[in-house]
Amino acid sequence: MRDYITLCVFTYPHEYSVLKLLLDREEVQHFFQNETMVGFFPFYSNALGGIRLKVHHRDFEKAREILDNFQNEFPPLKIV
Repeated sequence: MRDYITLCVFTYPHEYSVLKLLLDREEVQHFFQNETMVGFFPFYSNALGGIRLKVHHRDFEKAREILDNFQNEFPPLKIV
């Protein structure tokens, strides 16, 4: 786990679902720390420090580029 770096932090799982698909498609090594705990206990998110996107150090720049493109291409998604 030492080889993984936190790229960003989310509060709820729905905030990163599309990003997760993009990272998987590009075969970026990653995982979401605290994902399961927040899934069971959503109100623990702040107490745990959120859901952290951890990316392998070799894929960090690629993941950052994907995240930047995602934020520019898909402004905050809204549930209607």
